[in-house]
Amino acid sequence: MKQALHLKLGQQLTMTPQLQQAIRLLQLSTLDLQQEIQEALESNPMLDMTEEDGGQPENAANDAENSERKEPETEENKFEHDQAETVAEDNWNDEIPVELSTDSSWEDTFQSSMPSSPVSRGDDGESFEANDSAEETLQDHLHWQLNLTPMSDLDRLIADNIIDGINPDGYLTISLDEIFEHLLSQLTDQEEPVELDELEAVLHRVQQFDPPGVAARDLSECLAIQLRQLSPETPWRNEAIKVVQQYIKLLGSHDYRQLMRKTRLKEPQLQQVVQLIQQLNPKPGAMISNNTAEYVIPDVLVTKQRGIWTVTLNPEVSPRLRINSDYASLVKRADNSSDNTYLKNHLQEARWFIKSLQSRNETLLKVSNEIVKRQAGFLDHGEEGMKPMVLHDIAEAVEMHESTISRVTTQKYMHTPRGIFELKYFFSSHVSTATGGAASSTAIRALIKKLVAAENATKPLSDNKIAQFLDEQGFKVARRTIAKYREALGIPPSNERKRLV
Repeated sequence: MKQALHLKLGQQLTMTPQLQQAIRLLQLSTLDLQQEIQEALESNPMLDMTEEDGGQPENAANDAENSERKEPETEENKFEHDQAETVAEDNWNDEIPVELSTDSSWEDTFQSSMPSSPVSRGDDGESFEANDSAEETLQDHLHWQLNLTPMSDLDRLIADNIIDGINPDGYLTISLDEIFEHLLSQLTDQEEPVELDELEAVLHRVQQFDPPGVAARDLSECLAIQLRQLSPETPWRNEAIKVVQQYIKLLGSHDYRQLMRKTRLKEPQLQQVVQLIQQLNPKPGAMISNNTAEYVIPDVLVTKQRGIWTVTLNPEVSPRLRINSDYASLVKRADNSSDNTYLKNHLQEARWFIKSLQSRNETLLKVSNEIVKRQAGFLDHGEEGMKPMVLHDIAEAVEMHESTISRVTTQKYMHTPRGIFELKYFFSSHVSTATGGAASSTAIRALIKKLVAAENATKPLSDNKIAQFLDEQGFKVARRTIAKYREALGIPPSNERKRLV
């Protein structure tokens, strides 16, 4: 091969650090954005928070004191202030576009998510959250009761192994034979031998712990344990124990005719038994939950003013930042010293950060306004008034890329009179109507939920029947689509919804 040199012209998109920052701020959730702003305030002396938004800066008292002693503004002071504000602006005017472009791939630049929010720290340097008591798990709750129960060392060892095999729902997931083999490998020849009957006896003792029904090996045993812990005078207690122990499958399939024939109970009597069983907890371990609370802070607020839905940014989560005039006045135009360069760099970073925040807020407000404009029917009439809408519709209306709309609507929340919803909630696929139009899949789900709620419990609606009702209302929905939406709503099939009343 012969080597040669060739010239080739091409274009390549290079993301500047400022553009990367704008994209990152657009992607952040409210809590992450607050953390980012706090870090910027702490690291950049040129940034300051205005007091109109209600958020008081840490040095608010000092600022107030300084403002009282501030001299009246003269022409000379005004000229120096204007000169400080325009330092390095000649270079930045060429670099800062009129609108920050955020239409680029997030993954091309960033690969990791933002760290979690920083925790408050006390005077000793330890976080306040670290001093809080940890969430109690089911195993902790059972071990606490075990420590209060008088047992021999061998029985306590067996109980420890049993508790370790209980899942978060409260069921024993390993067999007693497996526990028996594990104990044989732990015990030495000098120790007391263990028998399988002892494991069964210890299991029964653990099953008396709180919450009722814990350490059961299946649903039938779980419900039976809870029923046995009821008072013997409880009406229909013995019949309910017989049903859950012997005919749990018939009860699960709602085959009440077979139940009445096998238990020799009449329909009113069986109805009382079923009502007693329905009061039990099939997942007793869920009562001892270690899930931490998650808080949602809305980014935008939707209110109706003079019959028109209006959108505003939440002032509590969109603080106003400004350039600290005291530090900015120290910047000298023609000085190239290290201190002056330090101030210039931070002044440029502060201006970019403020402009990126403004771009984020403007984009979020623009997208939210378009969503509210298209989904006014939902705000007025609920889920049944939801219209079909996809990312492309909003992107075309606001003249942005779909990737930008996806970033804006991810982990951003809207507070409406009907509740707080993620912006992505308002997007849904369309379903054809008899008139040639389209309906939102969210509206179809709402209609399905409404039909099921109003159905006759003794003769619940099948998927085919629901499809026929929707067809009568002008919605062309297939039976398999009804089944998919019903499962998404957590509604069981018609045979499982059947009741005696």
